[in-house]
Amino acid sequence: MTPAATPVAAPVRGAWPQLRRLWRVLRVLTHIFWGLWVALCCGAFWHPHRPAVRRRVQRWLTQLVTLLSVRVEVSGTPPQGAALVVCNHVSWVDIPVLASLMPAYFLSKAEVRDWPLIGWLAQAGGTLFIKRGSGESGRKAVDIAVALQKGRSVLLFPEGTTTDGRQLRRFHRPLFEAAVLAPAPVQPVALRYLNEDGELDTAAAFIGTDSFHHHLWRLLLRDQLRVQVQFLAPLAPGERLAEHAHAAVLAGLTKGGRAG
Repeated sequence: MTPAATPVAAPVRGAWPQLRRLWRVLRVLTHIFWGLWVALCCGAFWHPHRPAVRRRVQRWLTQLVTLLSVRVEVSGTPPQGAALVVCNHVSWVDIPVLASLMPAYFLSKAEVRDWPLIGWLAQAGGTLFIKRGSGESGRKAVDIAVALQKGRSVLLFPEGTTTDGRQLRRFHRPLFEAAVLAPAPVQPVALRYLNEDGELDTAAAFIGTDSFHHHLWRLLLRDQLRVQVQFLAPLAPGERLAEHAHAAVLAGLTKGGRAG
């Protein structure tokens, strides 16, 4: 399948929006360097599982959501205990948004580890990395199951890539085995970016050949980013988990699905 083209938002004219964007870029960069400093001081690179570190990570990500001017609308209840959280994937912004709502570790593509600054922060946050197409999903499912058994929720994007939000790709099955091995519930989450008219906002997507810094540059020109997060009814570990989770998220995206 040919990668989708990067959505282009309508041009914003005038000097003030550009000056405001530069100020916001400065604030975000300051926040990133502050996060690295805090991670070093609290030992996050060496002890990412300490409760104090987890609280600092979640607080830092919540502050990042505020700096990005993201308006988060939540329905349903986040998991209260360890769960395998699965969500559709639109943008890197999904990660701080979801992390601001619940304590969780993330499974990310291995390339993120090499991103300047962001990759270091991901490691400090205890992120699990997986190399796409390497056949290591089975081994990574065991690592996720161990984390779940230790009471740590793990969030993954089972599509394996981002979309513009207008479609939901097939969920890859192997990683769902972690919920069976643990055992632990699967928490489906449906996430949508919307404009002020309540229509799908495809310009928020991070897809195709887009780069992080270009996407961030476009994002910071906008007054606000609106995202709707639905925590759907949890699924008990069992057979065909990937299919059931896919159906739940699809219902949430297309019909407004009932939150659990």
